[in-house]
Amino acid sequence: MSQDASTAPVTLITGGATGIGAATVGRLLAAGHRVGVTGRDQERLERFAAGIGAGRDVLLPVAADTTDYASMSAAVDAVVKEFGRLDAVIANAGFSTHDNLADGDPEQWREMLLVNVLGPAVLIKAALPELTRSGGRVVLIGSTAGIKNTPGNMYSVSKSALTSLAENARVLVTGAGVAVTLVAPGRVDTPFWSSHPSHEVPDGPVLTPDQIAGTVLWVLGQPAGVELNTVVVRPTGQTH
Repeated sequence: MSQDASTAPVTLITGGATGIGAATVGRLLAAGHRVGVTGRDQERLERFAAGIGAGRDVLLPVAADTTDYASMSAAVDAVVKEFGRLDAVIANAGFSTHDNLADGDPEQWREMLLVNVLGPAVLIKAALPELTRSGGRVVLIGSTAGIKNTPGNMYSVSKSALTSLAENARVLVTGAGVAVTLVAPGRVDTPFWSSHPSHEVPDGPVLTPDQIAGTVLWVLGQPAGVELNTVVVRPTGQTH
């Protein structure tokens, strides 16, 4: 969609080079957004940008550590310097250790909790001044695992915490005109499952990354004054 550069919305997404993130970047660009995308590896981000054929006038790859406030503040500053404003942030970066309290590695849990919970909180803090100026939106990519717990699963714990963070943040910032939405997908066919012991998507119905990306764009496209707080998206047939 063609849009004047001075009015095109600007969105920053973490973990945007693969899976749901990559699909969302594609949807954002198609909808006329200018996009900042973060990951820890600048070369990988550059390859991703080259692969989708987007120039620096619409897509800015920025290496950043989502768990580090100084790093994410620098990423926000880079996006604002490049595009002049910030209208939305999407906390998408996250992963699972695919284990439980009985057999898991606590050191791996530590990293997962930092990325899945601290990272989104850091993003909100870093972006809040700019989002307050623009009357912007925060989208947190959660999971149905955070809505209906999997027994003993620490990923489920991390996404439950993210569900709480979404409401906690909403209460804090809604009076400032900033909207917060938790998008909680069910089972999605993404590289998320490559670290699963089976290395395969479990049997059963699944969603595609593009379907979740479409949901995110729907959330961002709501008119001013409308705030969607929790959007749970399951494939038809997923019971939990």
